[in-house]
Order: sequence, then structure tokens, then C-alpha cells
Amino acid sequence: MAVATFAGGCFWCMVKPFDEQPGIESVISGYTGGHVENPTYEQVCSETTGHLEAVQITFDPQVYPYEDLVRLYFTLIDPTDAGGQFYDRGESYTTAIFYHNEEQKEIAERIKDELDASGKFRMPIAVKIREAMPFYPAEQYHQHYYKKNPAHYNRYSVGSGRAAFIEKHWGNSNG
Repeated sequence: MAVATFAGGCFWCMVKPFDEQPGIESVISGYTGGHVENPTYEQVCSETTGHLEAVQITFDPQVYPYEDLVRLYFTLIDPTDAGGQFYDRGESYTTAIFYHNEEQKEIAERIKDELDASGKFRMPIAVKIREAMPFYPAEQYHQHYYKKNPAHYNRYSVGSGRAAFIEKHWGNSNG
């Protein structure tokens, strides 16, 4: 098994698309990239800890390669938005791929460069490629939110603008 970590705005919307793929053992919502140990949701949202909301995925790379995870990740976000994602604004909602080894770093950089060069977006790709840092699981009520609160999750995905953006740019309804 291997581990991948992605920040893509609200972690509620980042779980379901990965959770539904073959070879995925777990998808955990949490916080990474900051300077406070074991931060709470309230601390992270205060924008004082440096953490980003993220998901950490344990996966079988023989079944679902890291490259496929990165490609899926880019279809779940607005990769040109450096100030947050959709309705959610601020550092804790910005995007990043946290690599766990040099191979992941190379793959993430290559796919980011390919997307940038493709002309799909008028603005440059703003996703940061960062070395993995300690990951802290979020509070239990955030885990697999789409299963626990499907009606609220769906309203949020639509109301935040994420669902429409994904449909417009990628032609699918991930999230």
C-alpha cells in the first residue's frame, strides 16, 4: 500500500470521488502543512495554524496508480484558484499536492505542467507541489461526511459552485 495526500478546498468534497475508485483502502479527512500539532477544525479555520484541509489516501498502486490519483485530483478542483476553492476562501482551503517521495513529486509536477500547457484554463495552474508534512485526522464528524449527511453534502457541493465547475470543465459530476 502507498499513501497520497491532496488539499483541494473543503475536504468533504474530496473524499467521495477517491473513495469510489478500485484499490483505495481508505480516505481520511484531515489537516496538513501547518505548524500546530493536532489542530482542531476551529483552529484551522481561524487561518492561524498554516494547515490546509486535505485528504490522505491509502491505496494499492498496482490497482490504482498514483498518476491516476493525481489526474482525478485535478478534476475535483479549480486548479487556477490560489485563494481557496469555490465558496471557501483562505489559506486552509487552498490547493496542494503533498508528495511522499521523489517519484510522487515528479509525477505531480509533470501532470501539473501538462495541464498548464494544455490551454484548458486561461489562468496558470496554482496548485502547489509540497513535501508531505505531518497529517492530522479531522474530527470524526468530518470523516466520510458524504455518507453521514448526504443531503447536506449534495447541497454544499452544488451551492459552493464546485459541482457546476467540474461539470463545465471536465464533463463529469465528481464530488
